[in-house]
Amino acid sequence: PVFEKTALKQPKVLTRGLPASPGAATGQIVFFADDAAEWHAAGKRVVMVRIETSPEDLAGMAVAEGILTARGGMTSHAAVVARGMGKCCVSGAGALNIDYKARTVEVDGVLLKEGDYISLNGSTGEVYKDKVETKAAELSGDFAELMDLADKYTKLQVRTNADTPHDAAVARNFGAVGIGLCRTEHMFFEGEKIKAMREMILAENAEGRRKALAKILPYQQADFKGIFKAMEGCPVTVRLLDPPLHEFVPHDLKGQQEMADTMGVSLQYIQQRVEALCEHNPMLGHRGCRLGNTYPEITQMQTRAILGAALELKKEGVETHPEIMVPLTGILYEFKQQEEVIRAEAAQLFEEVGDSIDFKVGTMIEIPRAALTADRIASSAEFFSFGTNDLTQMTFGYSRDDIASFLPIYLEKKILKVDPFQVLDQNGVGQLVRMATEKGRAIRPDLKCGICGEHGGEPSSVKFCHKVGLNYVSCSPFRVPIARLAAAQAAIEG
Repeated sequence: PVFEKTALKQPKVLTRGLPASPGAATGQIVFFADDAAEWHAAGKRVVMVRIETSPEDLAGMAVAEGILTARGGMTSHAAVVARGMGKCCVSGAGALNIDYKARTVEVDGVLLKEGDYISLNGSTGEVYKDKVETKAAELSGDFAELMDLADKYTKLQVRTNADTPHDAAVARNFGAVGIGLCRTEHMFFEGEKIKAMREMILAENAEGRRKALAKILPYQQADFKGIFKAMEGCPVTVRLLDPPLHEFVPHDLKGQQEMADTMGVSLQYIQQRVEALCEHNPMLGHRGCRLGNTYPEITQMQTRAILGAALELKKEGVETHPEIMVPLTGILYEFKQQEEVIRAEAAQLFEEVGDSIDFKVGTMIEIPRAALTADRIASSAEFFSFGTNDLTQMTFGYSRDDIASFLPIYLEKKILKVDPFQVLDQNGVGQLVRMATEKGRAIRPDLKCGICGEHGGEPSSVKFCHKVGLNYVSCSPFRVPIARLAAAQAAIEG
């Protein structure tokens, strides 16, 4: 959606943040996901206002017209999810003082309460007081012709980042030829799924985790089946679980008591486990392949769910091409351990059902060390996918979630020309991508390489990916047409 031209003449600019996801939104302020869902069901248009979002907020984000956060950069949770949903988002609006208890937000002396109207301009980062009318986006008749023209010239394939069958279908309609990143952690935030997930994380030992994982397996398998079906005949890269664990545990008393009752343990035990899982640097903590290597039963369950879904569809005559991706690899042996677990579980499943399916096992290159030792990692990994959000974070040493506190000053003083989380840094991060691709292909000439960070939908970054010889870029569904156009331009420019 965009603002009505006449309505945009006189709105009062309350504050500015980062233009994290384009478009326009207007609605009543809500602070919590449950309220957003209730208000939406009652026919109200809402804008979700949060200090920052986490996967727990997904249900509210899905029904909101737009999302506004006080913290976070262009690749924060709010920004990435909003772009995937095609929703307007302004992130890192540091002037917001949000009081969850009082359900108010104060900006430079102006106090707004829950239910007050607010409007967001996701293309400029401006936040307006009151209601500013919007209108639906319009696609001209030239759009299809332009996309056909792009396909005629492009060499670089365009995939999508999608976690649901709906997102996959949207992207496919826009011309995506596969999924480059399916995040499995986003699948857990509804109803009984989150309870089973929390039970697994809060369990004291492997036996407790296996019990909870047995409950999760059918949910995961059904989710993967829906996604594979929506992408019939196309490759789908599924990233194994990569959550900072603290995002999944209940931090409120009600949620903690609910988990204590579900698991038949004391509230005190749950509180101790939640405290024990707290990390000072969760993005550098117990996540990615570190989680799979310490708790291999998680990788076993996910492998079974992914390949089990593909085998079910094979029986139904639906062609699938599953690619299992190990996240956050920094050392060859981290990857090898995960690969062994995946291949052993696959062999066991194939024997049980008396059938098999082709699949690939590869890794996400998002740690500088992985790029530096890509030749070693390619001796085992069948594909590389560059997670440039984390690769940028670790190369610059800039926190993805806290960059908004100094980025505007850096841009103003020309220390940075652009936000490196928005436009790929070709001189630094780009050289790691180039080097890893060359080193990997020196060992495995047919190594398929792609990019699945948010840079996959930004034109100059797409052109760089073409230049260094990547096979594909993957981006949010609504950015697929932009990526296709940029890929065609890159091919023409040579």
